[in-house]
Amino acid sequence: MPTTVKAYAATSATEPLTPFEVERRDVGPKDVAIDIKFAGICHSDIHTARSEWGPANYPVVVGHEIAGIVTEVGSEVTKFTVGDRVGVGCMVDSCGECKNCTAGNEQFCLKGNIGTYNGVGKDGQPTQGGYSQAIVVTEAFVLNIPDGIELDEAAPLLCAGITTYSPLRHWGAGPGKKVAVVGLGGLGHMAVKIAAAMGAEVTVLSQSLKKQEDGLRLGAAHYYATSDESTFEDLKGSFDIIVNTVSAQLDFDKFLSLLEVNGAMVNVGLPEKPISLHMFSVVTGNRSFAGSNIGGIRETQEMLDFCAEHHLGSEIETIPAEKINEAYERVLASDVRYRFVIDTATL
Repeated sequence: MPTTVKAYAATSATEPLTPFEVERRDVGPKDVAIDIKFAGICHSDIHTARSEWGPANYPVVVGHEIAGIVTEVGSEVTKFTVGDRVGVGCMVDSCGECKNCTAGNEQFCLKGNIGTYNGVGKDGQPTQGGYSQAIVVTEAFVLNIPDGIELDEAAPLLCAGITTYSPLRHWGAGPGKKVAVVGLGGLGHMAVKIAAAMGAEVTVLSQSLKKQEDGLRLGAAHYYATSDESTFEDLKGSFDIIVNTVSAQLDFDKFLSLLEVNGAMVNVGLPEKPISLHMFSVVTGNRSFAGSNIGGIRETQEMLDFCAEHHLGSEIETIPAEKINEAYERVLASDVRYRFVIDTATL
């Protein structure tokens, strides 16, 4: 029989999230049942709950930064046992057969990966996410959380961690490379930590200097305010990689001017409206203007192992479930340093 667990759900685009109950399927041969301990709050949760990225399938339980403990495994599961510390990120399944899935890039499944929430599972039922007490996920989409990271600090790594690790790894951040991170928020603070741990020289580019002390503490060597026009003169041609973590409408031509020849500006923020830039900003320096999604399961596990090795966790503020709606407003006001995590024992 399916199990009913407590959760918090959005029931419309305009109403606050409220207590809810969700059914979790029976554990199949290849499934892992997880007692969720912590669930991070990602801005994507807010976009989905408020139908800002298209209509949500209400009621929807969001949350794709999940950390917990295995409580049951199916008869064919080989990677996990009861008591293991595990995580679930933005996907809970894919076709497993297309060229992207077989290459370890399930996020680009040609048939469409199945999102942790607001998706439709292979059983035809809507997927419901991590703002809940428990979840059942196929083994292939469960991650091991190594010792060296606390579960609460690990939860945001399942989205914010991999979203920043993947482009840094792809574009070769490391010793001898200069990396700029635009924005010091939920994504940006992890980009700084990870790039610094990779051995790169890291600079934060933020609108103001109000978070400068934090940026330097997290691993940045330099911190500049983009509201100061001299920043763009002083740093022209300085960086090998720029990771843009903000979703605002930037003057991309100005930021591209900060790249070295053959440098890359990689965007993980998602502005709601189309952007504009002059192609000369790219062509004249042989520069790349790129985007980056989350990583696949293999790379996400690599990221978790890397973070454990370097003792990197997210900077968090843990909240009870009753403060989720307040946390949403604080996220929108940039009033969090740097990721809210829900203690699911309070559901």
